[in-house]
Amino acid sequence: MSRSKPGQAMASAPDFDVIRDPLWDNIRLDRAALAALDTPTVQRLRYVRQLGHAFLVYPGATHTRFEHALGAYHLTRKALGSLEERGELACVADEDRLAVRMAALLHDIGHYPFSHSLEEAGFPSHEGLGVAKLDQGELGSRLREIGGPDFPVRVGALITKHSQSPLQGLISGSLDLDKIDYLSRDALMCGVPYGTVDVERLLASLTLVETGGRHEVGVHEKGVSALESLLFAKYQMYRNVYWHHAVRAATCMFKRAVRTAVAHGAIAVSAIAEATDDGLMELLLRRGGQTTVREGCDWSELAAAIRARRLYKRAVDLPASDAPAATQPWLTDDAELTTRVEDALARELGLSEGCLLLDFPTRSSMLGVDLPLRLRGGAVDRLTDAGRAGQLGLPTVADELYRSARRLRVFVAQPVARSLHGILEVGTLPAAEVVRRLDCGEPLLSS
Repeated sequence: MSRSKPGQAMASAPDFDVIRDPLWDNIRLDRAALAALDTPTVQRLRYVRQLGHAFLVYPGATHTRFEHALGAYHLTRKALGSLEERGELACVADEDRLAVRMAALLHDIGHYPFSHSLEEAGFPSHEGLGVAKLDQGELGSRLREIGGPDFPVRVGALITKHSQSPLQGLISGSLDLDKIDYLSRDALMCGVPYGTVDVERLLASLTLVETGGRHEVGVHEKGVSALESLLFAKYQMYRNVYWHHAVRAATCMFKRAVRTAVAHGAIAVSAIAEATDDGLMELLLRRGGQTTVREGCDWSELAAAIRARRLYKRAVDLPASDAPAATQPWLTDDAELTTRVEDALARELGLSEGCLLLDFPTRSSMLGVDLPLRLRGGAVDRLTDAGRAGQLGLPTVADELYRSARRLRVFVAQPVARSLHGILEVGTLPAAEVVRRLDCGEPLLSS
């Protein structure tokens, strides 16, 4: 696409363009979308993979955030068209319709390289970074030209779930179109059958429902089976793709490499937020005379191992249903403490620091549901995590499904003769007790 100067974007952009897409076939982009698309902030997404390190397991999983952004935009246009045909958009201002299309296109512009791994590692939310970018540089100028001086704020509110727009649910919620695209696209590109969603039925079942004096996105009773297909596809993709053991091993190694490089001043956090996948890997691979981690794997060694697919192996691998019920939240919520625990455990087991990594990924809202349900007779009910008798059964077993998909793993760089199941007991210790033992130099594992 040709580049235009700021201030000339809308005047020079064509009325529309069509992009070929392997999932949705033809994606039609309107003038506003084309003006935003041709900016460095959005073009960066061409070089940020959608699924991080999943390509090490599924070679086809090299699709990008750029493709996903186009797909989310496409589905948003289709959803608005469906609502318009039924006369349900009369209560929605034209500005809100434009804003929701742009929010779908731009919702991932703040994303770090390699999927969500760096947010797991304690870095700031990509949504906050993305909203800041909406008002900066060439993209900010384009958005103000498209919708006025407050338009970046309007789009940002949709992305951060703070909008009062009736269309907020299309961007975030049980039925958000981002989810429909990434599940369908990820399954296609990975070559797996798990992400099958009845997309056409689901889009045709969307409705605007008045609840508590305001309108919000809901689903018609006839679309409940399609909604269930969406939720089960999400469960299957987490269990088989996103949380695959080799994907998680690479993710844990990458998180440790980046955290170590940042801690030693080799990479600035600001540079990470602007990097691409390959750009960040190149930064990690450069040793540049920086001090390495004492007695252990430095960040460049970890990066080189990931690139060569020399991944850490599982020493412990349990479904969450078999993990101790008292496992503490610090294991997933406190990256700094988890790193300290990993290194202390490594020393106790005769390993070098960085050669033992803990993994207990979380996605508590995996099968969460909370949206209005329009019944065939016109009455309105609400679907929640408790389901609804005769309507939606999947949420009632959501916790059991979640615990079967989620796994507690210990990855090691080399075999360990000693049993590591004692680490499970460490995970049950309150954070304050763990910190006390670390500060006093007391062992974490029972003798």
